[in-house]
Amino acid sequence: MPDKAVFVVDDDVAVRESLTSLMQASGWRAETFASAQAFLARSRALAPSCLVLDVFLPDCSGLDLQKRVAVDRPDMPVIFITDCGDVSTSVRAMKAGASEFLMKPFHNDVLADAIRHALDRSRRLRHGRASNLYGESHHEHQFDRDWFRCRDDHC
Repeated sequence: MPDKAVFVVDDDVAVRESLTSLMQASGWRAETFASAQAFLARSRALAPSCLVLDVFLPDCSGLDLQKRVAVDRPDMPVIFITDCGDVSTSVRAMKAGASEFLMKPFHNDVLADAIRHALDRSRRLRHGRASNLYGESHHEHQFDRDWFRCRDDHC
């Protein structure tokens, strides 16, 4: 299975570089993007992943991207980072399902803990979805096999 991936969308190159170093030091694969469109152009991750997202981006708001991710990639938790946040924005982000909302500057260990929890959540969501898909088809197949066995035994 591919490594766990942490995607970072932030228009500040210094933030992207700093977060890449943090991700690598923590053993995660980091991919960074300067805009929402660049991130959306990337294909879906095959491994558990999360998105570290700035609230303010050049091409759309982080909150709008969060909504899109929730629909297109529901197993990808979102962690917001911002230097210009307010209570209203953080409440909207959290109500929309954000895993965390951090104000810059933040301690690396706080972000690393948030990412660890988000990646675990992503893994559970992916595992649950795969189990549900397997479970339904497995039960249908089991029902068909039992029905034919019962029919052949004339019960």
